[in-house]
Amino acid sequence: MNVSEIAAKMITYSDGNLHDINHFMKVYAYAKTIGECEKLDGKTQAILEVSAIIHDIACPLCREKYGNTNGQYQEAEGAILAEEFLKDSGCSDEFIERVIYLVGHHHTLKNIEGIDYQILIEADYLVNADEGDYSEANIRNVMEHIFKTETGISLLKSVYKLR
Repeated sequence: MNVSEIAAKMITYSDGNLHDINHFMKVYAYAKTIGECEKLDGKTQAILEVSAIIHDIACPLCREKYGNTNGQYQEAEGAILAEEFLKDSGCSDEFIERVIYLVGHHHTLKNIEGIDYQILIEADYLVNADEGDYSEANIRNVMEHIFKTETGISLLKSVYKLR
């Protein structure tokens, strides 16, 4: 299964929830853009893109089970769901393990290891800041303390008109 097929499968999985679909497609677009501009190798880029598409796979379950989509719940449930979602994808075990790790850590902002992890955090934040109407102070703080890629920082400054 290629990235586009995984995206189509995730859209079907989302069962018409336009917010969820629009969210992960925007995160995917930012992740793809940042990864390509940062010149990731093909394997890392593919892991990043698949992770971006399925990073919030647990949101429907979390809403039903916990009444919210708290990041801790998403990470715990998402790792399990990501493994099931990708089991027949034809992706290597190593590839799937890394995607599961990223899905299971996409709200953990400490000990970010790997450029794929860093970019997923940045792409998700770019979208969440808009959807959550984050303050300029919050955005600046995250830019200064969390964002690391040149492309991610440039996009954040451009999108939110930061000088």
